Amino acid sequence: MNNNYTHDTQYAGLVTFAAWLQRKGIWQTVADKVIIRQKTVKHRPIDKLLDIFIHILTGEQRMVTMNTGLRCDRGLQRAFGRETCVEQSLASTTLDRCDEETVAQMYQVVRELMHRHGRCYHHDYERNWQVLDVDMTGLPAGKQAEGSEKGYFANKRGVRGRQLGRVLASNYGEIVYDRLYNGRAHLESKLEELILEAADVLALNKEKRRRTLLRIDGAAGSDRFINWALEDGFGILTKVHNWKRSYKLAASVREWHVDPRDAGREVGWVTTPHPYIRTTRQLAIRKRNKKGKWLYNVLVTTLSPQSLWWLAQQPTPRRLPDTNQTMWAFLHAYDRRGGGVETSIRESKQALGLNKRNKRDFMAQAMLVLLTQLACNALTWFRHAMIAIDPKWRAYGMLRLVRDFLRMRGLLDVERPGHIKRITLKPRTSRAVLWKNTSQLLFPSHELSFCLYEN
Repeated sequence: MNNNYTHDTQYAGLVTFAAWLQRKGIWQTVADKVIIRQKTVKHRPIDKLLDIFIHILTGEQRMVTMNTGLRCDRGLQRAFGRETCVEQSLASTTLDRCDEETVAQMYQVVRELMHRHGRCYHHDYERNWQVLDVDMTGLPAGKQAEGSEKGYFANKRGVRGRQLGRVLASNYGEIVYDRLYNGRAHLESKLEELILEAADVLALNKEKRRRTLLRIDGAAGSDRFINWALEDGFGILTKVHNWKRSYKLAASVREWHVDPRDAGREVGWVTTPHPYIRTTRQLAIRKRNKKGKWLYNVLVTTLSPQSLWWLAQQPTPRRLPDTNQTMWAFLHAYDRRGGGVETSIRESKQALGLNKRNKRDFMAQAMLVLLTQLACNALTWFRHAMIAIDPKWRAYGMLRLVRDFLRMRGLLDVERPGHIKRITLKPRTSRAVLWKNTSQLLFPSHELSFCLYEN
């Protein structure tokens, strides 16, 4: 009997990614370690969890679109080893059956996969700094959702929801740790917990902590936290939280300099820095508000001038940089935080719908967060593999990868579920050519072949 099938799919790129996931054994690790206590009728609970994971990777923003998208694409289902896709309401019920034990198992899986595939886990601490960016973002939710409270949600007053704390290894774009909190949680109160959990994932001993930099916004700038981080051996780059302290420190600046990248911003060295338990450099920043009044902030760091230049990704002068050059390196090293954790959070929301899938049960939402974290990291590892073949892939971030490449049309030659022999991309575009040329080198020809549709 001939079991070969040909399927037309809207997700030929995602099928390629599915084959790569299978080679790396990423989902198999989840299937082996995560146990959901639910009776099996037609679909196993872990298979329904896989359907949710696939749906996240498609970039669809809401769970209900599983019925009109993934369930209609047999080729994509077979690429992931599925004969069919579960109905959306049954997938939601499986999420509702996730409890603290299930979520703990998923945390352990994400940690194990980070140890196996994460570049940040194998970071060379003697060569340069491990940079950890920490932030918290709001995830709006309905009034009935467990843990949904009125809290801080950017540009949204009176909104309820939950908070997501994230630790990102910015050198590699990998999410080290994600944690869901109630809506009233704020970064300052959860900061030490997030950092200690991330340190546990990365196995940071005393020597590694000395080469690990915590780059955090003003919410982390309390004296208690800065001294805690310094006492624990971390390097820091953060803002002072107390605005009165900032005004007082800025008053000691003897000379202000206009930022060459932003004419409306001026900076200057603090000449009487606030004493912490370790020596720090402190830089004052001032910028006028709409009424023309100066607003002040102060940055604090333990980094040397050479490390600041490296972090700012600017060429280090042959001679030791003078005080003004170090000032710009200091400022721009902190500015790069916006391209780290803030970009990561934005991509998780825009590309994978992190803020659109809402479950009333807190543990169900926590499982969705962890599935999204796994999807983000897996796509990042896949992108690194593509960059190693062709540096052109550096130009494509998470959103472009999901929107423009995973969603390409194509024809699939399928031997059996989970075993694709050939992918034919159509139409013949520059994106399809780039994907084909790179993928051909990523997979042996006898394992998976690629071609372009001739029209």
